[in-house]
Amino acid sequence: MTDLHTDRLLLRRWQESDLEPWAAMNADPEVRQHLGEPLTRERSDESVARFEAAFDRRGYGWWAVEVRGTGEFVGFAGLDDIDYEAPFTGVEIGWRLARSAWGHGYATEAARAVLAFGFDTLELPEILAVTTATNLRSQAVMTRLGMTRDPAGDFDDLDAPEGPLRPNVLFRLARPATS
Repeated sequence: MTDLHTDRLLLRRWQESDLEPWAAMNADPEVRQHLGEPLTRERSDESVARFEAAFDRRGYGWWAVEVRGTGEFVGFAGLDDIDYEAPFTGVEIGWRLARSAWGHGYATEAARAVLAFGFDTLELPEILAVTTATNLRSQAVMTRLGMTRDPAGDFDDLDAPEGPLRPNVLFRLARPATS
């Protein structure tokens, strides 16, 4: 499995040492604001097991993100198959960072590396991004990445409770043409 490197970040497979800070992120109501209820430690650990199984099965998924200068785990970024009820199919990009990592440009930096992998290595024709309509920070990252909002793909996440987590927006980015 390929690690991805940026100037400041390493995107790599998950390690045992990631479980504690990952659980702390998943228990943080601010980190989970656009995702739903905080997760228990057990559910958080189970998510890492699913991430690793997906990597083994298909060769991509959610990379753990660490700061290269310090080795600090700060979250995840990666690609996942859309396997939930939505008016579209494809592969989506995503990221989630600890609050201490917000505001440093890490989400955009990690996502650029993930996009390059998706287009150059996997040769995906398009990469999608989905978030709640109220998650303006993630939408700003999507815009910085050159993604375009596709209102025709917006949908209500019927697995989410009534309220701000239900309306979701779709962004798209086509694979750049090669010359």
